[in-house]
Order: sequence, then structure tokens, then C-alpha cells
Amino acid sequence: MRARNLAVVLATIHRSGPHTRAALAERTGLTKTTVSSLVADLLEAGVVTESGAVRGGERGRPGVAVSLSGHRVAAMGLEINIDYLAACVVDLTRTVRLRRTRPADNRNSAPARILAELRDLVKETTAEAESAGLRVIGAALAVPGTVEGGVLRSAPHLGWRDVRVSGLVDVPFALDNEANLAALGELWFGSGANDFLYVSGEIGVGAGLVVEGDLFRGTFGLAGELGHVVVVPDGPDCRCGGRGCLEAYAGQDALLGELTSVRELVARLESGDPGAAQAVERAGHALGVALTSAVHLLDPGRIVLGGIFAPLFRWLAEPVSEELRARLGPMRGTPPALVVSGTGADAAVLGAAGLIIQRIIAEPAQLLGM
Repeated sequence: MRARNLAVVLATIHRSGPHTRAALAERTGLTKTTVSSLVADLLEAGVVTESGAVRGGERGRPGVAVSLSGHRVAAMGLEINIDYLAACVVDLTRTVRLRRTRPADNRNSAPARILAELRDLVKETTAEAESAGLRVIGAALAVPGTVEGGVLRSAPHLGWRDVRVSGLVDVPFALDNEANLAALGELWFGSGANDFLYVSGEIGVGAGLVVEGDLFRGTFGLAGELGHVVVVPDGPDCRCGGRGCLEAYAGQDALLGELTSVRELVARLESGDPGAAQAVERAGHALGVALTSAVHLLDPGRIVLGGIFAPLFRWLAEPVSEELRARLGPMRGTPPALVVSGTGADAAVLGAAGLIIQRIIAEPAQLLGM
């Protein structure tokens, strides 16, 4: 019962705080004595702080405000991507305290080598966090592949199958698909919308559906494989074994061609390079075709383009919208709003850290060993 009450009080502070202890008692239905005892535990755990004087004390007297603390407890988000490793540390107020990225060529690399490099990045980032007075109490890792039971089942672009990721950190650890965590990153750190389809452009193309503030994962956690929606039935072979998949037209490799980076592609687009413009326009039309099917099936009110699609948004938006308007037709009405991600390339690693923060809010008793 005490563990449940701790969660109720912390969730109330997180959702609508700061509050005085008297206001917390009123909002939670708990007694003032119980709330005071619970707040004392949360103060000891370092997840809340008291500061300032606000109205809401007994008999109209000013009370002390209880709010989330960003000074002691933090979460770590990690990401393995095709061409980089990333880590970030986020405190309980969802303020990013540290960001670290290491360029790397991870295609068809031995898992042991990549995980060893990531472990070094974790140690380095953890040490920096500790020097700033933060205790990292959990971590989550975003990976470009399917995840089941804590095992990375398949990551074709890495060349990995059935890789168990362990030993990276000495704190509670979670593993999830990059697009899923990117959608959660957009939810918690982006525009603030609670209903949207997030489209993650990377080497592959993934998607995450957020409905009323929750991520829809599907029966087996595999929802969102937008990159393997067929957009041209007799198109080129795809590494998934199919043909004409969206990834072959709008994935990073298809967009870049002989170029070495998205930054270089953007520079070519800004200079009016016709080849670059043609590649992005083709990707936009293919993406619009795939999203038409997604709209018919899922009926999202908003589509968010993230990952590499974010810096390319001003060139992608028109061909994507053109396909949606043409293919949805008058019966569907106005197409969903098409917007650019507010988190850009950091969406997945932020979502990974945010996942741990949500778990702390939901189960603060774990910090107290209850």
C-alpha cells in the first residue's frame, strides 16, 4: 500500500505540480499526515525537492511547494545506429544534462566490438554525470531492429541476429526498437501532441503510432515496419526478401547515393543540384504512397517526419502531401497534418531515457528498496 501511495503522490507532482503537501492531500485523497510521510521518503530518495512559498497551506497560509527534482536522480538513453553510437543523460524534469555521440561504421560489425565501444561510452558518460552530482538509476538502448524478450532478434543493417545485449550498465536496463523509442521521444520531448504517427527515416524506415499518449506496439511488438510496405510491386529487391519496398526509395542509402552524409545532401539541395532534388522528390512520392496505406489503416490526425527526414522536410513535404491528397481522395477528407519532428536526430536516445523516467515515476518505491 505504501509503494502504491508513493507512486500516486509522485505521479500527481509530475502531472500537475508543484503542489504543497496540503494540496497533494486534497488531490490524492490521502491524509495530510500520510502525504507528509510520503514526501519525506521522496525527498530522501532525491526525486522531489521543496522550495519557495505558495498559497495552499493550511488556513490560507503560504505552504512549501513540492516539485520534481533535477539535481540527484537521472536516466540514461543509449542508441546503436548504423553510423554512430549515442548516449544522453536526462534528469527527472526531462532536462537533458549530457549528450555524447561517437561516429562509427557499424554495418556488418561484430556485436562484441560494437557493444564494447558502447560500454566505454556508457562508462565515460556515467562518470561525467556523477561528477555533476547525478546518480544514473536506469538505462535503455535503442536498436535498429526487432526486439523480443530483451534479445535483439534481427537487425539486418547491422548484420545481427539473436544478440543478447547485457553487461552495458549496472542498473536496470531496457532494450527497444529505435522507431518505437523515437516516437516516445517525440511524445515526451517534442511537440507535446498525444496522437500521431511518427515516421523515422534512417537506413531503414520505421514508424511508431502514439494513441492518447501510449505507444501501440502490436501483438508481438512489431508494429510500425513502414519501410517494408510495397510502393512499387515490380521494384528493386529489398534485403527483407521482398521487392519494391519503401526503404529502397526513401531509406538513407537510396537518398544519399554516392554522397557521404545527409549534411552533404542538404547542401546540394540548397545549391539547387538537380540530381539531389530528383532523389528527394522520388523518396517523397514513395513515402506518400506508403503513408496513404497507413492513413487508411490507422487514421492518424498528424504525421511527424523524423530522423533524416527532419533536415529534408522542406523538400520532402510537398511530394509527400501531393501523394496523400491525390490518393486519399475526397471521401477521406483533409489529409492528416504533416509536420517535422521537434526532436530531430535525438528522438530515439531521448525516448530511451524518457522510458526510464516514466518507470521511476510509476514505481518510486524501487529507489527506496521497498
